[in-house]
Amino acid sequence: MSCKAVVRNSGNISIVDLSGRIVIGEDAHVVRDTIKGLVSTGSKNIILNLKDVGYVDSAGLGELVGAYTSVTNIGGKICLLNTQAKIQDLLQITKLYTVFPSFDNEPAALASFA
Repeated sequence: MSCKAVVRNSGNISIVDLSGRIVIGEDAHVVRDTIKGLVSTGSKNIILNLKDVGYVDSAGLGELVGAYTSVTNIGGKICLLNTQAKIQDLLQITKLYTVFPSFDNEPAALASFA
């Protein structure tokens, strides 16, 4: 299943609902292109909802780190929402859990920007 991104807003926070697999190739570029588009329009607060993402490979992980860098370089904040167990394990192994705030429910993720 290819990666898809749907952007919705809650106030000044952009929520990116991702689905599919974030893997090398076009699927990883979906994340990059979506974040670039949001940053170019001035969005600084972004939640990546990974509820429907079943797999992330090293290229996909690189895209998530790239998204973090792009957003923090403009003074913004990015966090993860609804990460699946496999992705949580990957974040633990790579120690990226210290970089990405992660939440299990949307109200908590939205409140983290207050």
